[in-house]
Amino acid sequence: MLKVGIIGLGTVGSSVVKILQENEEIISARAGVKIVPAIGVARNLEKHKDLDIILSDNVDDILEDKSIDLVVELIGGVEQAYEIVKKALQKGKSVVTANKALLAYHRYELQELAEGKGFGFEASVAGGIPIIKALREGLSANKILSIKGILNGTCNYMLTKMIEEGVSFDEVLKEAQELGYAEADPTFDVGGFDASHKLLILASIAYGIDAKPEDILIEGIEGITREDIFFAKEFGYNIKLLAIAKKSRGKVELRVHPALIKKEQMIAKVDGVMNGISVVGDFVGETLYYGAGAGGDATASAVVSDIISIARGDASPMLGFKKLGSFDHLTLVESDDIKSEYYVRMSVVDEIGVLSKTSSIFAKFGISIDSFLQKSSKNKQRTTLLFSTHKCKESKIKSALKHIEHLEFVKEPPAMIRIED
Repeated sequence: MLKVGIIGLGTVGSSVVKILQENEEIISARAGVKIVPAIGVARNLEKHKDLDIILSDNVDDILEDKSIDLVVELIGGVEQAYEIVKKALQKGKSVVTANKALLAYHRYELQELAEGKGFGFEASVAGGIPIIKALREGLSANKILSIKGILNGTCNYMLTKMIEEGVSFDEVLKEAQELGYAEADPTFDVGGFDASHKLLILASIAYGIDAKPEDILIEGIEGITREDIFFAKEFGYNIKLLAIAKKSRGKVELRVHPALIKKEQMIAKVDGVMNGISVVGDFVGETLYYGAGAGGDATASAVVSDIISIARGDASPMLGFKKLGSFDHLTLVESDDIKSEYYVRMSVVDEIGVLSKTSSIFAKFGISIDSFLQKSSKNKQRTTLLFSTHKCKESKIKSALKHIEHLEFVKEPPAMIRIED
């Protein structure tokens, strides 16, 4: 018998209890041992009295109980969760967590503490999609060349609505909040921070790179406008918030930002609240993973799958490697050294010479224009210029746009979106 203590009985925690109890027979058959949710910890016990499980408001009732074999951490946050998980591991218990923020900051310390013990975190990235197992096990024979992921369902839902229905960012954010997809303070989702935590976890498995959210490029979708959608449609693009990891010449790019991607790409077809992840391996080529990235039952399904793996005796290295080996030399690419194609939006005075002056500044910084559109505005004295460029360095496009911003005919700071091939 494997006795499980669950810390945090919110939507996911309650669903974990339900799955373990309702599917007890098939889970026991697959695990080879009976798995029992023995005790659950929550702040408000009255709220969870309908659960058929012993309840407590004290985490030590799980951590100090020698009969508890495995601890499920579902409280979220970073430091408090880290202390709880660390203590559980020190007491010889296995751990399963869905906490992406915890792992974004403490995954390497936890890997050392978890040595020889079971540690599952499938639910921390993309909900019910088994992307962690795919990277750790299914693709373990491959060098991972790239990962591109739509890892935040809230942003994907909002961008899908903006593209398909022409609504503004503010309008669709309000709707997403009413539907429960976005929080009252949506910054963590729409600012790209949620996706960045998930990307760091995947990149650690793929590349063994130890980076924190503060070390990588993170941009959100707050600045996406109807003009951007117009350009995307005209040139056959979709706009997605992408989490990107790429390996090139001994370095790794890690970045989260809105990106224009051709509609023909499979990941461009992932719409609504769904998540999708493209992984390219050197021998397997591209594989694509699609499914529900959030929600109580989908996330709980991933939690229970980790519990079953541990019950079977899986105590493999947490991040999938016993030693770094060829990973040792990999370093992080500075954001200014990233190379991409770019889309640029400019609001300017509608007068002769504006386009030629703008083009000459791009040329001065070694940037070649690929395509151009001009979109009239309600203000007859202004117009919107929409460009796409050939591939260039991030530092070059930033310098050019900073220079352009101060020209007398430019009415607001230019906006830029990267184009991902």
